[in-house]
Amino acid sequence: MKKLLLFLNLLFLFAACDVLDVQPLSSIPASEAFKDKAGVERGILGAYSAFQGLSYYGRTYGIFSDLAADNLVHPPNATAAEYNEVDNNSILPENGSVDGIWTSLYEGINIANNVIAQVPGVPGMSTAERNAALGELYFIRALNHFNLTNYFGAIPLKTSPTIGVDKVDAPRDNVDAVYAQIIADLRFATEHLPASRSRKIRASKQAAHALLARVYLYHKDYQNAIASATEVLNNGGYTLLTNYADIFASDESAESVFEIDFTVLIRNRIAEYNFPLSLNGRREVAPTTELLSKYVAADARLATTIAYTGTTPYVIKYDDLSTGSDNVIVLRLAEMYLIRAEARARSGGDVPLIQADINAIRSRARLATVTATAYADLLLSIEAERRLEFAFEGQRWFDLVRTGRAVDVLATVTNENQTLFPIPLSEILANRSPGMRQNPGY
Repeated sequence: MKKLLLFLNLLFLFAACDVLDVQPLSSIPASEAFKDKAGVERGILGAYSAFQGLSYYGRTYGIFSDLAADNLVHPPNATAAEYNEVDNNSILPENGSVDGIWTSLYEGINIANNVIAQVPGVPGMSTAERNAALGELYFIRALNHFNLTNYFGAIPLKTSPTIGVDKVDAPRDNVDAVYAQIIADLRFATEHLPASRSRKIRASKQAAHALLARVYLYHKDYQNAIASATEVLNNGGYTLLTNYADIFASDESAESVFEIDFTVLIRNRIAEYNFPLSLNGRREVAPTTELLSKYVAADARLATTIAYTGTTPYVIKYDDLSTGSDNVIVLRLAEMYLIRAEARARSGGDVPLIQADINAIRSRARLATVTATAYADLLLSIEAERRLEFAFEGQRWFDLVRTGRAVDVLATVTNENQTLFPIPLSEILANRSPGMRQNPGY
């Protein structure tokens, strides 16, 4: 699988990352790269660096989830044809941006697997230190596998390094097998990571619990979703901020659980693709009229989410156009309330408890409380709340697909085949495994 190829020198392409001030290394043998704890630390930071790619949290991965759904549109006069394909849900297998997502996520997995393979043999590490290092790497690997599955469905499950031409041809594993590995990785992380971190750009025990809550919800394991979300809500030490704008006003707020680090040297280009030309952006995407109609004037989230230049709306949730150094939030406390509410509603849980979790989010938004009592109505309220609460945070498409609602809600999705992105053509051509097949309809 050529897209999984990654030589050991890629472990160290993170010199500008401010996670830790370390001297970058050039391509050297694994025996030298991982001769001590400092080498393992550098390898872990290299695994985090894959999240920063422009095809990943640096731009495309999150934008495409809102663009494929009904939150963003590719406006007239925008130039990125690949974005137009996603907007219309008529994606070609040779779409370069989709190829970039696939490649970036597997690069992250392969970096993590390279370090994982070396940790047991590194001298001078205690058992607790080895397990903590592995827990962090397993968290990174789990997040990458999970994100791949959400876009592509069945994927090659990678738990060992791909170096040179070794293990290039790999079949697609079924989704249940991928989820089993994701859950196993995250459970290990919850057992061996520290409860908290001085920086939220490194995985913690509570970040692993929060990601597990999302994973369990997507996999329809509702009781475990409730338990994991409750763990974060009760024991995480996070705060649901009174002012919604404060979540995005600065990095690593009290509500944030885990986020991706960006700096002036390793920047994201989210604002560039959202801002209009008159403000020196590219305006490749814009909020849909239909989404704008869902906000009421009293909604405190609106001013943090949408701005106008004249009558033209644009997204401002990530608004650092000049440097692109604002961190991208992956997990935050508000989601735990809505995960728990949805899991309870789908499993016939206590209605007042479901209402209380929804209303914690609505009250912060300065909106009236939900009084619905039927589960179907509560689920629609949760869906609507997730749409507005996490608008332009890259969750809308996944919400509609995982709940089976995409065909009903989206005019551009006419059949279930369109709820998965195509496996990139370059992967289909390079991967000779009989088990590597294109998704239906492409």
